[in-house]
Amino acid sequence: MIPAPSAGSESTKKKKRRRRPANRAPHDPQAVPAQKVAPKNERSGARPYAKRVDEVSAGGLVIDFSGTQGLLIGRFDQKDSSRTKLLWSLPKGHIEPGETPQEAAIREVMEETGIESSIERELGVIDFWFMAGGKRIHKTVHHYLFRETGGLLAPQISEVDEVKWFPLEQIIEHLAYPDEKKLIARSGDLLA
Repeated sequence: MIPAPSAGSESTKKKKRRRRPANRAPHDPQAVPAQKVAPKNERSGARPYAKRVDEVSAGGLVIDFSGTQGLLIGRFDQKDSSRTKLLWSLPKGHIEPGETPQEAAIREVMEETGIESSIERELGVIDFWFMAGGKRIHKTVHHYLFRETGGLLAPQISEVDEVKWFPLEQIIEHLAYPDEKKLIARSGDLLA
């Protein structure tokens, strides 16, 4: 067999010498250590990466005693300087240490709306990203379908601006967030 023109035995190949990068001096243990070079993002003025925070919440859609209305919470849109535009969403909140998602969902619905409820079934899980307080938040929310069992309708002070019952056929059009709209749309018959 005849080797290809570029092939050769190890002894006949010219060994390529690796070049040291221009910004690195030869290693000399006696030399004074070089100054630490700032990372690229500091040199270019780019902002450092935001810290990632994972959050888990639970909540969902409460159906009233009659089975014809669903409960939503409204918060004023922070981008609306007139503070007149309400963003409607499903009630939900953080899972406390030692709580299951179901326990947290029932507690959060009660705290945010004043309505006591029981879980009928799971609706699904949504996860999304957003920035807050200089942090990159990855939020996972467990959603359930609830049935009203008691309580008095009242928004949670400092958390919720308004709570309101809407006809079930209008829930999707009132929801402000696309992920919640999709969740309710794919949930099928809410009265099942």
